[in-house]
Amino acid sequence: MKKTVLLLPALLLGLLSGCNQTPAPEQLKDLTQYVDPFIGTGFHGHTFPGATRPYAMVQLSPDTHIMGWEASSGYHYDDSNIYAFSHTHLSGTGIGDLGDIGLLPYSGTNDIKPVATFNKDTEHASVGYYAVRLDNFGVNVELTSTDRVGFHRYTFDDPKDRRVMLDLGHILQPNWGHRVVGNEYLMVNDSIVEGTYKTQGWAHFHEVSYRIVFSEPIETLYQYVNKELRNDSLFVSIDTKEDLKFHYKFFESDKPLLVKVAISPVDTDGAEKNMEAELPGWDFDAVRAESERIWNKELNRIQIESNDPAILKNYYTALYHSMIAPFAYQDVDGRYLGMDKKVHQAPAGYTFYSVFSLWDTFRALHPLVTIINPDLASNWGNVLVQGYKEGAILPKWPLASSYTGCMVGYPAASVLADLVSKDMVKGDINTWLEAGQQSSIYRADLAEKFKGTRELDLITKHVYYKEKYGFVPADSISESVSWGLEMAYYDWCIAQIAKAAGNEAVAEEYLKKGEYYKRYLDPETKMMRPIMGNGSFRTPFNPRYSSHMESDYTEGNAFQWSFFVPHDMDNFITAIGGKHELETRLDTLFTTSSHIDGEKASADITGLIGQYAHGNEPSHHMAYLYKWTDSPQKAQDYLDYIMQEFYLPVPEGIIGNEDCGQMSAWYVLSALGFYQVCPGDPVYVLGRPMVDSAKIPVKNGVFEIIAHDNSLENKYVKEVKLNGKTLETPFITHQDIVNGGTLEFYMSPTY
Repeated sequence: MKKTVLLLPALLLGLLSGCNQTPAPEQLKDLTQYVDPFIGTGFHGHTFPGATRPYAMVQLSPDTHIMGWEASSGYHYDDSNIYAFSHTHLSGTGIGDLGDIGLLPYSGTNDIKPVATFNKDTEHASVGYYAVRLDNFGVNVELTSTDRVGFHRYTFDDPKDRRVMLDLGHILQPNWGHRVVGNEYLMVNDSIVEGTYKTQGWAHFHEVSYRIVFSEPIETLYQYVNKELRNDSLFVSIDTKEDLKFHYKFFESDKPLLVKVAISPVDTDGAEKNMEAELPGWDFDAVRAESERIWNKELNRIQIESNDPAILKNYYTALYHSMIAPFAYQDVDGRYLGMDKKVHQAPAGYTFYSVFSLWDTFRALHPLVTIINPDLASNWGNVLVQGYKEGAILPKWPLASSYTGCMVGYPAASVLADLVSKDMVKGDINTWLEAGQQSSIYRADLAEKFKGTRELDLITKHVYYKEKYGFVPADSISESVSWGLEMAYYDWCIAQIAKAAGNEAVAEEYLKKGEYYKRYLDPETKMMRPIMGNGSFRTPFNPRYSSHMESDYTEGNAFQWSFFVPHDMDNFITAIGGKHELETRLDTLFTTSSHIDGEKASADITGLIGQYAHGNEPSHHMAYLYKWTDSPQKAQDYLDYIMQEFYLPVPEGIIGNEDCGQMSAWYVLSALGFYQVCPGDPVYVLGRPMVDSAKIPVKNGVFEIIAHDNSLENKYVKEVKLNGKTLETPFITHQDIVNGGTLEFYMSPTY
């Protein structure tokens, strides 16, 4: 097969922008030493420990768990089997997919589907590198990667029996409907194979093309179709929906076997170009060292100091996890598969990304990136708007160029509004406004277009009811309260975009919709209650009740949803009876029993302090709400507890699903001492810094944070100064940060 190879230096299409904000090389600290990729792989964190680079398409990791909730990333720390080393993964999600192109080296067995066993003592993970010994096969495995190429090094105990399985039937969570729907496979020569692997699952339309190059020629090929050995010549081509497994046996040798696997979302030509551009050679150790260098540069976007080793480890692992997703889903030649399932050519300066867990990440991850990597944040905004241009609606949880309807509302509006509020729009703001408007109304045209696919989940009747009645009737559809509250916030966000675009009529319309949250506020209980179609509150009412995907609240209950009015706090406080009543309600939230009623209560409700649930995103802003009361020190009490108890330097150290960086981004910001309660309003609430000091390179210099007399005992903030001036209120603006300067906390054991 003759192909034209286009060699492009990786720097021309670098995944990471805004590099001018990182310190100069001579100022870089060795921060990779504090990253432990195993943090979050236990409990329900659902992270993976494998090799990747920042925001990279290849995330090469062992698959130890392929079915059930704990298989969302393909790995769980408690496991001792490895089914394959695959090249794409999700970090911390509650639903699984990907796990594409699985390889497994083995020896000493003729099993069609060999399974490796391993001992934790031989497992090692660091930034850009993973290693393990397969005990039952006598093989030492090492993994590293570039942005689009996975690199394997296998060292066999038995030089006479060196084999590798390519499992093209390997998928994650087949019990949840994930399945292989097609395979195109070609053996190019005796050391190169390529093909396109097609699956349907959470991503309804998913294809990954690949090119695999072995460092040595294959001696013998065994190919299995539906577990039956097929006897063909060495140079074989197959196009089938059947289960495929290829076993390659190599000649006797004492040398390690090296394997390069390039992937592409477009085609095998793209995979070949990706490999030629990023990994033309065979120097495994050099690639690993380059990954470490790249990660260290990215981690230096925030330089902290702390006398507590646990804080350093928690912090830089959290920062690492905040840079796993979204990932660039584009070939080195600029081609990508758009939301319309067509191949597009990216214009200069634009990179297409996928895997936006927006319902989670609008809260902290995206605000964090606006500070430490503004060019990347702006590009992500353009990606979301481009998704609207290609698919006629803003993505909600885009996965592998597929829409998914996962989670609540249209959270892309929050990300766009926050960029607008921080003067970070790169593009036509009127198109941004149009995208928000068209995504906030019920789209019967798209319901017809998406019929028969998982993408139909994007079009729900919650939006229809909101537009028709001003509320979502609980007797017509589930999760009505959560949708009603979040849509009110997202509509307020659209109003902010309209204001910036100079469209006062649209701004006024959406500001009114932003007040629809008031419809759910029960003046008697001071909680957000479900409303029936006749306008009455649902009775009986149990604020502790949860039923996953079946109750009136998404992944929670009334306690965990009654404080979501980030865009209208002053009016919300007045409506419930003032600052004292807000404090009373918060006190009840944090001190009441942690018992959850309901046989089908959501497993996402974790990290409980009373009914506050830090393991899930709806609670993430709540401790900061004490800053709107006369007892702001209570925020520092709870923030201190959350950061000390729910973030630990152990595998089970993340208290809930990592959710593509949101859990970690919350810690990264909160440990600095501030958090943005309302993206779209460029104001940060001050909290309790855990770090002793921090330096963040910003557009106009360096923003420095100093926590004087900071310790675990001195958890209260006695005074705060910004550039030498004492702050009268516990708030700073985004402009205060990007202007550079010094934020000083004066810590005390008492308030």
